[in-house]
Amino acid sequence: MLNTYMSYNLITRDLDKSLERVEKQPVVQRDTEYYLANIGKVRSIKEFVDNPRLFNYAMKAHGLEDMTYAKAFMVKALEEGITDPESFANKLIDKRYAEFVKSFNFAAYGEFATTYTLAQHPVIDLYLGMHTPSEGQPSEFHVQESANYAQNIGSVKSIDQFLHKDNERLLTYALSAFDLEDALDDKALVRKMLEGGVADPNSPANKDENEQWAKFVATFDFVRLGEHATTNNAALQPSVDKFLRQKLEEDAGVQNEGVRLALYFERKAGEITNAYQILGDKALGTVVRTLLGLPDSVAQLDVDKQAKLIESKLDLKDLQDPEKLGKLMQRFATMWEINNPTTSPESMLVSLFQPMEFGISMDTMMAIAKMQR
Repeated sequence: MLNTYMSYNLITRDLDKSLERVEKQPVVQRDTEYYLANIGKVRSIKEFVDNPRLFNYAMKAHGLEDMTYAKAFMVKALEEGITDPESFANKLIDKRYAEFVKSFNFAAYGEFATTYTLAQHPVIDLYLGMHTPSEGQPSEFHVQESANYAQNIGSVKSIDQFLHKDNERLLTYALSAFDLEDALDDKALVRKMLEGGVADPNSPANKDENEQWAKFVATFDFVRLGEHATTNNAALQPSVDKFLRQKLEEDAGVQNEGVRLALYFERKAGEITNAYQILGDKALGTVVRTLLGLPDSVAQLDVDKQAKLIESKLDLKDLQDPEKLGKLMQRFATMWEINNPTTSPESMLVSLFQPMEFGISMDTMMAIAKMQR
């Protein structure tokens, strides 16, 4: 059996392939195909929770599989939404519930919750709003145009395709919705804006004095969402991606709980900004205590003292740095293996002497060697 770090490294060094293997599992494949074929047909919270195959898939995707029995609890969360900071989901300490409600936002989007996309419904609303008299209905022209846009924008999969002459009607509609139709004759400008995205505060769209550019690029975010930019809905592919990641971690945990914990921590690390987030999550707390060599009894201390202890021993900024995070996960896996050996000490040491493939510091190897003596 591979030790903890080798197993973890085997999965993460090509995460896409690891997820692809999970996706090809017969049961996973069947469940995913059913989910994608049917979730878009759901028009209400009742329809959602009354379809166990869809509801259970969605709950597992968000790490809430153990709560599938609590339908009344989840209905309350879904009904109140997340717009109000005092809503049920927002007030829960466990933020997985708010994330679930965000993915299936019936409170905000009603019957369109499972089909709503930024590139479709809001754009149509903006367009019709701009071309409808203060008193009256939009013209027949603006209604045909909207129908054409709704029917065809989802087929646009790239910036090149969006700017192609065959899609000029769609681009004209989209620019007009954001009051940017004057840019139609300057496709180089539109390309520059779209290719810059909005993640960087210094991107062309974010720096332009016309704030409509940032809104336009955020709506057609090909940089972040790629081919899904015009069809992205949190209830669709993002939920499938979450499901596959959950299944990957679950499968890893069957063989080695330490690997599951490492994968989970790696996934959540980017969201961690303070020690209290770690203390509020049992799995994160286990990883950090193991990583820092702290006994489980530390969990019995006053929570403020625990937070100070963690922040004195761990620079939380390191969790935002992929290279530093990788080293922390290597250290965690080594410490976990020492406390929960899956292989003989000899084979563990041999596996660690693989700097080209796995890598480990000389200090760690010496520490392990001393422990064996």
